[in-house]
Amino acid sequence: MYLNKINEAKTAYTFDDFLLAPNESWVEPKDVNTKSRISTNFKLKIPIVSAAMDTVTENELAIALAQEGGIGIIHRNMTLEDEVNHVKKVKESGDLTIRDVFTTDPESSLETVKDLMSEEAVSGLPVIESGKLIGIISKRDLKPFLNETSNKTVKDLMTCGVVTVPESISPAEALDIAYENKIERLPVVKDDKLVGIITIKDILEQKQYPHSIRDKDGKLLVAAAAGPFDLKRAIALDEAGADIIAIDCAHAHNMNVVNFVSTIKENVDADLIVGNIATVEAAEALIAKDVNGLKVGIGPGSMCTTRIIAGVGVPQITAIGQVADVARDYDVPVIADGGIRYSGDIAKAIAAGADVVMLGNLLAGTYESPGAVTVINGIKYKQYRGMGSMGAMTGGFSGGADRYFQEIKGPMKHSKLVPEGVEGVVHYKGKVSDVIFQLVGGLKASMGYCGAKNIQVMHEQAKFVKITSSGIKESHPHDLLITNESPNYPTLK
Repeated sequence: MYLNKINEAKTAYTFDDFLLAPNESWVEPKDVNTKSRISTNFKLKIPIVSAAMDTVTENELAIALAQEGGIGIIHRNMTLEDEVNHVKKVKESGDLTIRDVFTTDPESSLETVKDLMSEEAVSGLPVIESGKLIGIISKRDLKPFLNETSNKTVKDLMTCGVVTVPESISPAEALDIAYENKIERLPVVKDDKLVGIITIKDILEQKQYPHSIRDKDGKLLVAAAAGPFDLKRAIALDEAGADIIAIDCAHAHNMNVVNFVSTIKENVDADLIVGNIATVEAAEALIAKDVNGLKVGIGPGSMCTTRIIAGVGVPQITAIGQVADVARDYDVPVIADGGIRYSGDIAKAIAAGADVVMLGNLLAGTYESPGAVTVINGIKYKQYRGMGSMGAMTGGFSGGADRYFQEIKGPMKHSKLVPEGVEGVVHYKGKVSDVIFQLVGGLKASMGYCGAKNIQVMHEQAKFVKITSSGIKESHPHDLLITNESPNYPTLK
């Protein structure tokens, strides 16, 4: 019995065990389409998702990634109120209309208006009377009177007959109206009442990100993590505007988790992606609960020690492939979470059946990630830790502990936890947009070699070759001292 268990064990593989074979190709990298689904109802323009880790994804990185065509998953190692606020900040940043508008009334003094503009760093104020917009006053209107005492009020200087626009206006239409009327601000009205302001600056900023991923209302897409049994958090995130909720735990094939998925699904409108899993049986169990996406990866992350501490896991290429075989039959997207070190690994994950990849380490060192910056021997680093690390389990809001089905009890809380992750630092990498450019560029190059014009063709057409340890050594630069580091192949240890 026991010997058979050993002898019949299957061989499992990870990224370094394979290369993609070059195919006949009529496809050039510049012509590749990288659109792919993260869930049954949402597509991304690039197949990249940021991990729900407390040193990776908060609102700043989620905004930056959505502007590039990917999506960030806000971590849950914080209070419910804080996570909701992060979701709202992403949504507000992607809204062309500024909703939180400071206003004044026609009887206000010029001094009062001047002080309000200065305090709130705005250059103009809509003038409201009886709930309706009647004019607008700007710093330009005030300028001749700033250095003298005047009895004039807002109604004496405000611009009347203000050009307004409806909520449904497109960025291009708003820009045309602003230029045509030579104005910088367009009040947005509904039933004669002010609901917000559109500025030329915001329109032009939105045009800077032509690949940004947005919802039907033009706001940036955002995902947020909830615990496997945290219905209250899931509902609050859904109400805050999260497009996708990621049920976040280390072992989503725990049947209590599987069964509670139905409860969460019944109470939220957002798409539900669930993980982490690594087997056919887990995929089948969760698909039966009508999930919108499956997150794959038990132990491949650079900060994860589950495979060492618990002795459990499935090497990532095999895990992706066997889950994808099941998910494809039900048209459920697969998110490959962990183990990716280079852009070539993204291509391999997609060739193995993943629809998108989730990145932690590769994004943790970016300017927009929340990790603290530190300098060691004159080199900049940013903090990065696994959610199963002692720091994540005992810091924040214990989102690391319940992810691994553990509880913090008593005053000696550190001694009552069994961590499955470590803490460390990664090299500072600069703007997330620069990192994404290199990662997507490498993926497009791979798809060009494979003759794949889009992700679907990559799934169907890409072929693997299995390699040895000598092949891995040959694949990396060798027999030289690298003097100029490449932006997509770091050599610093």
